[in-house]
Amino acid sequence: MKLFRFDQQVGRRVDRFDSVEATISRIVRTPESVHIGCMHIGAEGVVGYHPAVVDQLFVVVSGEGWVRGEGNEQVPIAAGQAAFWIAGEGHESGTKTGMVALVIEGEGLEPERFMPLL
Repeated sequence: MKLFRFDQQVGRRVDRFDSVEATISRIVRTPESVHIGCMHIGAEGVVGYHPAVVDQLFVVVSGEGWVRGEGNEQVPIAAGQAAFWIAGEGHESGTKTGMVALVIEGEGLEPERFMPLL
């Protein structure tokens, strides 16, 4: 057995796109070029608006905050919920109190096959 860390202290600060109080810890990359990381967004943090490079699933595992797609509406999101953006879709996320999310990025993701819609 091997034990690993993916907490905020071993992550990399996200400062692109005017992001604030955001850190990502890489977890794994599959041979099919799927990247999985853990996004730590601190209190009053934002991952700034930018287009998704590939399909992206944002799975909130603790805390709460908001997400948005290409519109201006900030949609509330909390632990146990996920947001999905397709490649090229502009998106942003943020929180007042702090939020942690697994970020799964890759071509051909189909979360609707496994999770019910809100």
